[in-house]
Order: sequence, then structure tokens, then C-alpha cells
Amino acid sequence: MIHITIVSPNHALRVGLREMLANHPAIRVTGEAVRLADVNENETEVAVLASVSSVHGIEEKDFGILFLTDEIETIRPMLTSGIRALGVLSAEAGADELAAGIAAVAEGLWVGAPGLVEGLMRLPKSGEGLGEESLPEPLTAREKEVLQQMAEGLANKQIALALGISEHTVKFHLSALYAKLGAASRTEAVKRGIELGLISL
Repeated sequence: MIHITIVSPNHALRVGLREMLANHPAIRVTGEAVRLADVNENETEVAVLASVSSVHGIEEKDFGILFLTDEIETIRPMLTSGIRALGVLSAEAGADELAAGIAAVAEGLWVGAPGLVEGLMRLPKSGEGLGEESLPEPLTAREKEVLQQMAEGLANKQIALALGISEHTVKFHLSALYAKLGAASRTEAVKRGIELGLISL
């Protein structure tokens, strides 16, 4: 069972989202909040944010975030946050798409509606223009492939199957990626790859 909190300053929107998810067998709405700061981390695996203009303090949260928005620019602060997982869906997402996004974020993945992700990739980044040459050591072709697969939400076993290598080799490449990108997690590695233009989505 995935425990979620719905965050929105709009009461009607919170009620609508709660009702949309009420009958889902794998999701339980454990709370509602007006602000992200009011979310109880002990009861939440994924916070669903809708019509939230401020994401201040998001880097301090220990749960995944599913953001419902059509305003791409509002997502930009999340690229440099320390959250463990991120989902971006349209504010018009239906019940099935919403549930799938929640499930993916609960698994620690980064997910997004194609149109929104494409727009996000076009946003100016703090590292834009630096490219791979800003790294102390360039990534190998295989490391770039692994990074790309991570960005697409694949787990280690899936990456191994996709690239025709062993899961042990995938873990070896991940260790090298973390070191070269200065990352401590998959999420940080993907964010760094985005900033440096190493990932295409």
C-alpha cells in the first residue's frame, strides 16, 4: 500500500484528487496539506503537489514528489533538490495516469509526461554550456548508455538486459558514474546528467 499526502492550497482540488484515488487498491490517501512544509513525513511515501507555487524546502523532504502542473518553469528548482524521486504530470492527468505516476515515484523513479519532460529539457540549466568537459574525467560510451537508461527509469536488472551485460557490470558502471558526476544517488546522477546535457529524453 502506497501512502500519499495531497498538497494544494485549493480545497476543492484536494477533495477532487482524494475522490479520484479513493477506490485504488494500492493507494491510500493518509493526509492533505495546504503547504509542503505541513506534510507528515512519517505517514507519506509520495506527496502529490497540485497548484503549488512554492517548493521552498523541498530538498529537506524524505519522500517522493509527484507534481501536477502545466507550468514547466515551476519545476526547475526540483532539478537541484535532494529529493529521492520526482514525477511530473499534467494538471489534467486522469486517474490511471495519476496512479501510475504515484506508483513509479514510490519506487524511487523519475517519471514524467512526454510533453512536459521535453519542455523541461529545454529550460536553461545552471550547467548549460559547460557540457562534459566540465567533468574531471569524461564518461565512457557505456557509462553514458547506463546513465540514459537510468534516466528512463530502468532498474539495474532492466539496464543489464537492455545493454546485454551482467547486473554486476551495471553496478560497476554506476559506481564510476557517481564518482565522475559527484553524485551520491541515482537521482543526483540523473539530475547532473540533465544539467550537463548528457541525457536526452
